[in-house]
Amino acid sequence: MNSIYETRRRRIEGEYQTLIERPNVPVFQTHGWYTRYEHPVLTADHVPLTWRFDFNPSTNPFFMERLGVNAAFNAGAIEHDGKIQMVARVEGVDRKSFFAIAESETGIDGFRFWDTPIVLPETDDPDTNVYDMRLVKHEDGFIYGLFCTERRDPAAPPSDQSAAIAQCGIVRTKDFISWERLPDLVTKSPQQRNVVLHPTFVNGKYAFYTRPQDGFIDTGSGGGIGFGLAATMDGAVIDHEVIVDDRIYHTIKESKNGLGPAPIRTKDGWLHLAHGARNTASGLRYVLYLFLADLDDPAKVIARPGGYFIAPVGEERVGDVSNVTFSNGWVDRKNGEVFIYYASSDTRMHVATSTVEQLLDYVKNTPEDGLRSAKSVEARMSLIERNRQYFSRR
Repeated sequence: MNSIYETRRRRIEGEYQTLIERPNVPVFQTHGWYTRYEHPVLTADHVPLTWRFDFNPSTNPFFMERLGVNAAFNAGAIEHDGKIQMVARVEGVDRKSFFAIAESETGIDGFRFWDTPIVLPETDDPDTNVYDMRLVKHEDGFIYGLFCTERRDPAAPPSDQSAAIAQCGIVRTKDFISWERLPDLVTKSPQQRNVVLHPTFVNGKYAFYTRPQDGFIDTGSGGGIGFGLAATMDGAVIDHEVIVDDRIYHTIKESKNGLGPAPIRTKDGWLHLAHGARNTASGLRYVLYLFLADLDDPAKVIARPGGYFIAPVGEERVGDVSNVTFSNGWVDRKNGEVFIYYASSDTRMHVATSTVEQLLDYVKNTPEDGLRSAKSVEARMSLIERNRQYFSRR
């Protein structure tokens, strides 16, 4: 072995171990809704070195990366066998994404990828790209993973190499080792993204939250968070979708919105985390928001706090797709804690911690968006008036 190989390998392995073992510390938040943490919980640098480097000094004398990794983000999450597991979207420098499991004892730090990525079975129509898996443990006994499967639009002319069709791919497992690929979800929408499975049966059927849209990027006449039922998961077909959460002009979700992870069951209703996008002079801005649905009728929204819940701050605003927060994974723990896993700018994963009690307080007591500036002033004036009794008049 030459000195270059030895020096580079030693340094890279040392930096990797330091990163993996780095503790994460909470950062105080004025709003009190949740706690952010100082460091991302997962980045491209967390990807095992054996996935990126050829360790043979004869074929890699300069210890260079052979298969580079661009990002690790948009992870589904679940608590399994006493540990927190994320199924992360890992994107290579070739732009292809794949799924890989990262595991932590604490859920806050110490995430380590398993030895190998998930080998995802293909359908007869192979996926060009797969990403953004939502995990849900269903009452039927399986853990399902719903993800976006992307293929080139066969109707596009050769001059257009960006036209694509997105649909919902489905896998299921019981141990995260063996994965069964089921047929893609069928709906009447030309495109489907951000599809989530409800964790319980509804009227004896499997319930889905969807995001119907006309085009791969533009929602067109579609958009909004939909809801529909299917008789089976093995060849799931939704004949009818209803929109339960619309896009609305001049709000955080005017351009598009979609559900994040599967909802959490609480004493007051089904708690949802979703993302909304609005246009700005520098492009789309993605934020996260909450809403609450009826326990007996999951398609009925009963509380809609106005504004965003999580938005990108500081270094979170910088990345491959800047000014974005996106979540497709959270974990509801037995002690009432909630770990919210979110990606920033299509680049890295973070965690925010809260409790079911805090989140319900937020979602029930935050005023709904009045949709006009005058209504916003009304809400603030009301709060100011209620607070007068706690301060001496001046």
